[in-house]
Amino acid sequence: MTPRERRLNADFHQLLSAFAGHRCIRVQPIGPMPPERYQIVYDVPGLRLSPDNRVVRVNQHIVNIYLPAAYPREKPYATTLEPVFHPNFGAHICIADFWSPSQSLVDVVVQIADMIQFLLYNVRSPLNAVAARWATENTYQLPIATLDTLPVEPMVTLLDPSDTVPPAAPTGDETPTQGAPR
Repeated sequence: MTPRERRLNADFHQLLSAFAGHRCIRVQPIGPMPPERYQIVYDVPGLRLSPDNRVVRVNQHIVNIYLPAAYPREKPYATTLEPVFHPNFGAHICIADFWSPSQSLVDVVVQIADMIQFLLYNVRSPLNAVAARWATENTYQLPIATLDTLPVEPMVTLLDPSDTVPPAAPTGDETPTQGAPR
């Protein structure tokens, strides 16, 4: 297996684990394994322009993520099925001005969810100048929502000390260790 295939495989397992049963994010791998494409369904509020150019709230967004041949050195490429009214969404989604191969695909999925809700946006280098102007003039309406989109944490159960197995009773056959009282 090549280093790229190992990374794709690791990303695949991390995504499935992180978002299994998530209430806002569903991940669907597309194509052969390990996948280079994903379709992500976000059930989070965002904005869209209506046909008469009104800003309207939309509660579901579908994003396609493609991992290029140079991934992870090159950042993922993300697009939406339907337009999202956001300064950093255009023909594609500007997911990072500075990409690092150490960033995880899980982080990218969460970042896009936060962008849709206007928890994250950059009006200084927009892909959509109209949305950037709107965001600047309507900061009092932002964010659109604050849904928690972080991955589902595994359930951890702490045992009560009385529920632990007691140590075995001494049998008298133990040999003392150095420094222990005799």
